[in-house]
Amino acid sequence: MNEIILNIYLIINDDLVIEFCAVSYEREGGDDNKIKFLKSRVREDFTKAFKFDAPQDKNGKFMSYKKFHKLEKRGLQFQLFEEIFERFGVPQNPLVCVTPVVNGEIYAEEVNL
Repeated sequence: MNEIILNIYLIINDDLVIEFCAVSYEREGGDDNKIKFLKSRVREDFTKAFKFDAPQDKNGKFMSYKKFHKLEKRGLQFQLFEEIFERFGVPQNPLVCVTPVVNGEIYAEEVNL
């Protein structure tokens, strides 16, 4: 059965999450193979990823990466990706690969298929 899977990027500049980007695929197979596939595409996908606004507080300030990481440790970071999930029509609990891009540098492990 095909499933929509996503490569999501956190764009971080000066320790602030300023943007999200994402690319979707429809794939079948096991979760391990899907994650391996997403990781193998991280660098190439970044150049063609759709851009999304990152959350801002009432004063227009972006969230610190430290705050994002706290949400992530509690499993709440997916709430920030709702616009991405809606855009690509993914079901609840989608399979995603989240990659930080810090000051223009992609932080991803190299994976070959």
